[in-house]
Order: sequence, then C-alpha cells, then structure tokens
Amino acid sequence: MSITTRAAILDRIGAPSPWAQSRPISVEEIDLDSPQPGEALVRLEAAGVCHSDLSRVNGARECSVPMVLGHEACGVIEELGSAVDGYRVGDRVALIFLPRCGQCSACQSPHFEPCEPGTAANGDGSLLGGGRRLHRGGSDVHHQNGVSGFASHAVVHTSSLVVIPNDVPAPVGALLGCAVLTGGGAVLNAGRMAAGERVAIVGVGGVGLAAMLVAQAVGPAEMLAVDMLTSKLELAPDFGATLAATPADSTEYEGRYDLVIECVGNTRALETAIRLTRPGGRTVTVGLPSPETRLEIAPLSLVVDARSLIGSYMGSGDPTEDIQRYAQMYLDGQLPVDRLISAHIKLSDINEAMDALESGDALRQVIDLAAEQVR
Repeated sequence: MSITTRAAILDRIGAPSPWAQSRPISVEEIDLDSPQPGEALVRLEAAGVCHSDLSRVNGARECSVPMVLGHEACGVIEELGSAVDGYRVGDRVALIFLPRCGQCSACQSPHFEPCEPGTAANGDGSLLGGGRRLHRGGSDVHHQNGVSGFASHAVVHTSSLVVIPNDVPAPVGALLGCAVLTGGGAVLNAGRMAAGERVAIVGVGGVGLAAMLVAQAVGPAEMLAVDMLTSKLELAPDFGATLAATPADSTEYEGRYDLVIECVGNTRALETAIRLTRPGGRTVTVGLPSPETRLEIAPLSLVVDARSLIGSYMGSGDPTEDIQRYAQMYLDGQLPVDRLISAHIKLSDINEAMDALESGDALRQVIDLAAEQVR
C-alpha cells in the first residue's frame, strides 16, 4: 500500500546558479510506501532549509539523485509499522538526521559516536531498515539523511524521531533537530562550557546563532561573533554577542577565548577559530567542509599550549535527551529559537530559498508543510 506525498526532488547536482532560473529541484506528487517494521509515517508540518541541503544542490557533498531533500523537520506521527515501542500515533516529533541501530559498537559506546549502519544507510540514500520508500514513475527515489523532510509526508525509522511537547510550535521543533542540536551540543557536550567563560562563535549562520543562544543561556563572561558578512554581525547582539568582528578584524582577540565554536566548514574559518582560542582552551568544529579539504596546523601549539581541537557531529550527545532539554528550555523562555527564523516559505519556493542561503541573505528559512497535504 502506498500514499501520495508532495515532495521537493533534487534531480541535478551542480546546476548553475541562480537556481531560481536553472531549477534543479522539482516539486511533485510521488508515491510513498507504508511504514515497515520499526518505521513510522509522519505528517510533516515544518522543515528548515540548511546548508547541508544546499551542499547537495551545489555538489559540495556527494549524493545520489533523484533525492527528496530535507533533514530538519517536525511533524505528527500518523501511522506506525510493527515492532515499534515508545511512540504513539498523534505524537509530535522532531526529526534527526542520523538513525541509530542501537546494536553496533558505536551505538554501544559510552560516548557519542555516529552509528555505523546509520551512516552507511545515509550514504546510500536508503533507510536504516534497508531500501527506499519513495518512488516516482515506478523508480526509486533516494532519501536524504533518512528523513527527506521537504515533503508533506515521510516514512522514517523511529530512531530518527524524538517526541517533543505539543506546545512547541512546529517551526521551532524542526530547528531543534539540526541547528539547535548541532550548535547547542557543540557548546554543552563537546565544548563543556561553564558559566563565566569567554566564548567565540566563528560563522553566525543558523547553527552559529543557535550555539550563541545556548551559550547565552549558560552565561558567558563575554561572547564574540565572527563572520565575513557585516549583515550577520549586526544581528549578533540579539543572540547574546557582546563583541562582533570580521575575520580580518578579529586579530586583536587572538588567544583570548576559553571556548571557540567554528560553524562554517572551511579551513580559513577553522584557522581563525584556533587563533582565537587561549592556551588551555577548546576549539570545537562543526562545519562540514568538502572531503578534499585539508588543514595545516602547527602540532607544537596544541602540545605546549595544552589546546584541544574537537570535532562535533550531531551535538556529540544523546539526541533524544538533548532535543527534549532544548524543547523545555524553549518553553521555559530560556532559549528563543524563534529568533533563528528569517522567513516562512512555501515548498514551491525551494529553488529561490537555496539562492538566498547561498548569498548569505537567509538564516533559517522554514517551509510551511501544512499547506502541502495531499492525502
């Protein structure tokens, strides 16, 4: 049995921009299978447009096409497959971008490690249980990160779902699954920020600003925002920044910060973050550069200055615990996630949304998926 879902499908990688003209993403009604064992059908309400989606469009990260894009979303469970515990029809859920099998050595580790079968399934464009549930004209369509959230409905493995309170608005719930999970986890889990520390954020897009919101909730003594775009720096005080600088102007702050989070995904940004870190401090990198990118660093500086260089993925913690904590912080007024949203858009605006993201004109654009329901 299958249903129809209205979805944004990437058909061409590396099409010339502006994508509003070349239109590599089509919005169509396609077939979606019923959930298999361990899976759920989710009626999607909202989805955020992230640089990780853009990287599939411009070819910075490899993927197979055709693919339904989207990995940061929120919705309501409509149907459950067999062998599912802990979820109910009607639950509001945030979707996360790496399923976990719970059995591999990475999942059994006492510290966060990316699930091995989950990572393999994401790379293959399939679901954790194997295969694809999306089809167009009798041919399979690939899933992005086990979610494919730019659609009216999605079938996902239940380990991609985190139940959140119904009081959390869908646009906020969507951002909890990537921007806040990633940025907040870099601050709390990987960076282990303590109140009263000096903090710097390099790259103040959606993830960087989310990191700033979480850091502000902890209570920094000082927070520096660094970005190439002055338009982004002008926003930074609303997210807790006490100082702002372009990379060129940040030299006066070198060696000053206890914790520095890099959220860009290129070597120059990471080099800036390392220079800002004080002796004994921690540099956390969450940006996703091209796989061919290489970094040159003087290892002696890590040793004699007792510095730490830390990679953080998916928040470096338990996604369920983290998202539920951030949801409660939002409800308690401690984490104003709404500030990250720069525009509410339609699914049909997706090519234009990629242009806005590429140009730096957008923070988090949120797609209203309630209007896309076709069942």
